[in-house]
Amino acid sequence: MIYDIALIKSTYSKIKSRIDNVKTQVKRPLTLSEKILYAHIDEADLAQVSEIKRGIDYVNFYPDRVAMQDATAQMALLQFINTKKSKTAVPSSVHCDHLIIAESGVAFDLSKANQTNKEVYDFLSSVSQKYGIGFWKPGAGIIHQIILENYAYPGGMIIGTDSHTVNGGGLGMISIGVGGADAVDVMSGMAWELKMPKLIGVKLTGKLSGWASPKDIILKLAGILTVKGGTNAIIEYFGESADNLSCTGKATICNMGAEVGATTSIFAYDKSMKLYLKSTNRQEVAQSADAIAQYLKADQEVLENPEKYFDRVIEIDLNKLEPYINGPFSPDVATPISEFKEFAQKENIPLELKVGLIGSCTNSSYEDMTRASSVAKQAQEKDLQVKADFIITPGSDMVKQTAERDGVLSVFNQIGGLVMANACGPCIGQWNRKNENPEEKNSIITSFNRNFAKRNDGNPNTYSFVASPEIVTALTLAGRMDFNPLTDTLTNSKGEKVKLEAPKGEVIPQKGFEKADAGFIAPDDKNAGIEILVNSISDRLQLLEPFKAWNGKDFTDLKLLIKVKGKCTTDHISMAGPWLKYRGHLQNISDNLLMGAINAYNGESNTVKNQLNQQYDKVSSVAKAYKAVGIDSIVVAEDNYGEGSSREHAAMEPRFLGVKVILAKSFARIHETNLKKQGMLALTFANSNDYDKIKEDDTLSIIGLSKFSPNKNIKVVIKHIDGSTEEIEAIQTYNQLQIEWFKAGSALNLVATNK
Repeated sequence: MIYDIALIKSTYSKIKSRIDNVKTQVKRPLTLSEKILYAHIDEADLAQVSEIKRGIDYVNFYPDRVAMQDATAQMALLQFINTKKSKTAVPSSVHCDHLIIAESGVAFDLSKANQTNKEVYDFLSSVSQKYGIGFWKPGAGIIHQIILENYAYPGGMIIGTDSHTVNGGGLGMISIGVGGADAVDVMSGMAWELKMPKLIGVKLTGKLSGWASPKDIILKLAGILTVKGGTNAIIEYFGESADNLSCTGKATICNMGAEVGATTSIFAYDKSMKLYLKSTNRQEVAQSADAIAQYLKADQEVLENPEKYFDRVIEIDLNKLEPYINGPFSPDVATPISEFKEFAQKENIPLELKVGLIGSCTNSSYEDMTRASSVAKQAQEKDLQVKADFIITPGSDMVKQTAERDGVLSVFNQIGGLVMANACGPCIGQWNRKNENPEEKNSIITSFNRNFAKRNDGNPNTYSFVASPEIVTALTLAGRMDFNPLTDTLTNSKGEKVKLEAPKGEVIPQKGFEKADAGFIAPDDKNAGIEILVNSISDRLQLLEPFKAWNGKDFTDLKLLIKVKGKCTTDHISMAGPWLKYRGHLQNISDNLLMGAINAYNGESNTVKNQLNQQYDKVSSVAKAYKAVGIDSIVVAEDNYGEGSSREHAAMEPRFLGVKVILAKSFARIHETNLKKQGMLALTFANSNDYDKIKEDDTLSIIGLSKFSPNKNIKVVIKHIDGSTEEIEAIQTYNQLQIEWFKAGSALNLVATNK
């Protein structure tokens, strides 16, 4: 089935004239990213496109579609209800993939999820039906795989309330992860604001061979760019070698672009995308794309002289690329497999492998499953069994049913693997892991995207690594992290030394994809009268009260809630795992506020000084104590604060508990926007060394807010416990609209006022 065909054709009908118009203005060739952005830009911005500066100016866009996963959809839809709109302005969808806990296998886990999460699923379903939103039931698949199979199309633009929405770039679409408030703007019919991204060009040369896979391209690039090297930039891949990658392989690469902070990543429309569209029954989309193919790729001059048109160009030779293993604790710690043994010994990494996991939104396509299965099949033939637990998660019901039909999944079962539901599961901490000795340092390896401490199983002693599905499978057979399948042998049950051959996979199944009944409820205008009920005593759902508007005064004598040391991702700010159950209840989930962040003064997590009684307590408890007596607070942090997931709860929780300001050395893109949307001040040190001036018992004042205006620094006064003061400067990046969000108390308040 083709969704949105009229919308797609409408987008395509505008691209030619719009791009020709832009070229007339800027008088130069365009990258693919620019073409798609300009095809969706607001008319007022289009008229002055030659004046827009990358990485500086905010621009308004009109995305084609919005997608939400069940964990983030709860808060997004609770906010949308408060807009008083009767229907979403653009096609939107909800996908139930995050709340299913991986434990015992498909049947048990899905049945348990439907019982445990019934209240939430019923809420999401009824809200979706009322407001004209497509609803994908639990078990249908992971949001990003469903988007790729059904909604993504070359030249389109989608935003999604999940950082890995960027997966859609594998099908030539500008796909961007956002917070729920951004989604509410678009669903309300408003323009969506984005800082015009810089452009990083990645030229691919050579050809993948042997054990090297598309996953290894992005694992290598993560090592080059680091977790913040792509911030406020689009990564655009090009070169003849890019055309040789499969569509789902491209999606894998784009998916993990989120791990370098990129706004999104993208590939040009080519034969692999055309093949994928046809194989997923979207021939009409492929035909429409063919008709404007030149507008769905960068201009030839750009490809010939990329340094003139990109802000940075990186070249990766696929002939020389070997498999990578990234980690532990950060997805940018990139090590070629030939060097990993030495690295592991040097870093005292536990060499015994406890669990290997394949799947997730990053690597769960049919091609991924068949490449990993080809390794598993060799194990059967060579009389090998896995020496670590082996968990497999297909990306969608379509992939699962096709893989079952073709005997792919049964091969995993036969060597000791366990197939889980089509859901995120262990990738986002929804894993009931049976770990006999959680106090012992242990290693796991996954084909997922992130490996922050405690992310997969909540255990700080787990060393988590990221690799391709085929490398994960090989290491699971060995039961060791220092095994290199390219050079090493394994000993089978007969005592024979055997060597694994390079994996082989099928991009498109020979018999085609199964037409699965994925459990989709289509939007229906007849359901507008549905009443949305939320039980007042529910611990899972809670209707939102608008945040209070700014009172027009400076923020004075803010208590320091916590000074965070080192990495502070959204997992540290608002932990996932067991806390996912409270994603629709702001009061309850706020109890996890910054519980994973490290206090700079004692090196511990979730223990900070309460300046009212000089006692140490949980971060949320201290914030509540301040709030109870009408005292506001501030959080101070280091670089790339809010890295990782798009979860806006990491911005809403501190706002709910009385935090007025986050003062950091730098922010991750999505989180900075989320803070602004919730009416908070997101400030950065003008001099990063001023971070060291802030002491544990300090209070801070933000001075001059009555003159809050774009491009004007803000004065911060630090008052020490001895009565002495220091004055520092903070940088703010608010434009006039964002200042209006701040004044109104949140962007949502402004939307509701202007309805």
